[in-house]
Amino acid sequence: GRENQISYLKISKLALAFAIIRSKPPGKSSKEYTEYLAKTVSEQDFGWKWKVEVLEAEVLRLRQELLLTRISPRFCLENRKQDTSAETLLGQESINPTSYSSQLEDSGCDVCNDSAFDSLGRASDFHQSEHNVNASKHWLERVPPLTLCHTSKVQSVTAPVHFLQRLLEIRNLSEGGILQADFSELENDSFTICNSVSQLLDGLTFFYNSPKFPAPSFLTEGVRVLISLITDTKLSNHVLKKCFKKMEEFKKNLIQIILRNRSVNRFQALHSVSETLGLLGRNNILRNSLISLLLSEVRQFAEQLLQAHQVRSVYDITQYENIFFLCTVLEQLLQNETEESNISSSHYGGEEKIKFLKNLDQIVLHLSDEFPLFSLYLWRVSVLLNSGQMQID
Repeated sequence: GRENQISYLKISKLALAFAIIRSKPPGKSSKEYTEYLAKTVSEQDFGWKWKVEVLEAEVLRLRQELLLTRISPRFCLENRKQDTSAETLLGQESINPTSYSSQLEDSGCDVCNDSAFDSLGRASDFHQSEHNVNASKHWLERVPPLTLCHTSKVQSVTAPVHFLQRLLEIRNLSEGGILQADFSELENDSFTICNSVSQLLDGLTFFYNSPKFPAPSFLTEGVRVLISLITDTKLSNHVLKKCFKKMEEFKKNLIQIILRNRSVNRFQALHSVSETLGLLGRNNILRNSLISLLLSEVRQFAEQLLQAHQVRSVYDITQYENIFFLCTVLEQLLQNETEESNISSSHYGGEEKIKFLKNLDQIVLHLSDEFPLFSLYLWRVSVLLNSGQMQID
């Protein structure tokens, strides 16, 4: 059977080659015509992939609406009433498209227009879902692939932000006794909350890898919502329980973005990333694991720098400059631990703390003459680590 399959595959390839040769237009070689056909098929596949992603995003949006309704029916009912006019406008524009740019604004994919985004992000009624899917299909047929790619990346941040904003709003209103909410529903639908947070983290990672200045407002809002979510006493438990691995991956990605950025004008971008790292440390659970990650990276770089210094070899000056952003975040997190005098969290670092302090005196002694600023940072971090240990003792 396998020999027959291999033989059939060879015959099929040979037949395809003959068909291409016989059908190629005059003036083109067989190779050029083959590359042209391959490109055409690839573009079609690209379009279908994005269509699938848009439909998957629509499914997630409907699940988000359903979850919010289960948590607080009254809140969602009031929001649907407010959004009826926006939904009507979206329907009119999908029937009468004018240009690529206007379609992007009216579809809600261009978040520079906040009202347009709101119109797509909410549904006036669950029975409108079929209409929304049809509108998405019409939009997909008209928007060029490159434009679709860009707007999809933007929506990877704005769509989950919109859902999480409303979740936080319900939380605040219920805390103030204005409405009733059942947050146990989050346990019954871990898929929706986990996918929403994961989508937001992936979107933030993408834009941190390709920074633009000034930073887009949707990126700033995405970070703000994320920090609000992980610092909320009730919602953070649900998020970390379902998305802890994804949060750990996000922290590691941010650290690597800082270390590997070699752009000449990188410092403003790295400051923004390091600031986000510091904000993640506001959550005690995330802070402990983040401190361990930072201790590991700083220690490994210090050992590499010492080795290069001892054999008089060239060291990576760019990474040397970037490591100071991690040192600053690490010092800030340790300082917060010390000021809070939180004995239960004074075990931060664990094994990494032991490794960091083990040969630190020798490293500082050998590097202090040629790298005084880095040695000073190492010493200050060691002081904060030892002060935490003294509190336990």
